[in-house]
Amino acid sequence: MPQAFPPNSNAFAKWLLIGGGVFFVLLITVMAFFARTSNNAVGVPVSQPVTFQHNLHAGQLGLDCRYCHTSVEVEASANIPPTETCMTCHSQIRVGDPALAAVQASWDNGTPIEWNRVHDLADYVYFNHSAHVNSGVGCSTCHGAVDEMGGMWKNESLTMGWCLECHRAPEEYLRPRSEVFNQDYVAPANQTELGLALVEAYHVNTEKLPQCSTCHR
Repeated sequence: MPQAFPPNSNAFAKWLLIGGGVFFVLLITVMAFFARTSNNAVGVPVSQPVTFQHNLHAGQLGLDCRYCHTSVEVEASANIPPTETCMTCHSQIRVGDPALAAVQASWDNGTPIEWNRVHDLADYVYFNHSAHVNSGVGCSTCHGAVDEMGGMWKNESLTMGWCLECHRAPEEYLRPRSEVFNQDYVAPANQTELGLALVEAYHVNTEKLPQCSTCHR
């Protein structure tokens, strides 16, 4: 009976399987790396319909974070302030300023300003602002020196590895609750000792923090 395949067919099939396996492994590795490192651009200002300057409001004027982000201590979301919050001041200050035209239009029409998200976690990630704030995680730990930012951008990558650095050793990052909103706070020399005391005082469950179900629900 004549041979249907050439003599090197078995070798070709073997190397095809090996090559396909190697390609699959490389593909999964590249996809995982891309997913961990492409969580938007860090340090790149996000354009907004209104040029809101945090360095003016939180820096020069000294507004507390909670004046605009009113739910940060009690809810998962820190909330984006409604136009009413802006008009509390701007109905009296800089009235008619072209830079605030979108704010005035929003107020007149009753239509919310469509702000562009800066920190947009994947749908499979659960994050609770109040849990972090009430456990002594400072705003600047994640968001950076907001009071010095003209625009607004991501200060950290927000990758799972970055989050786990804190979840695995929270004592290295916690501060007293009274200092959570202090943009000028500097960790003391005895941070580890202080942090361990705060972990106990704030009842931080260090066993649960690194578990998958803590953030993925």
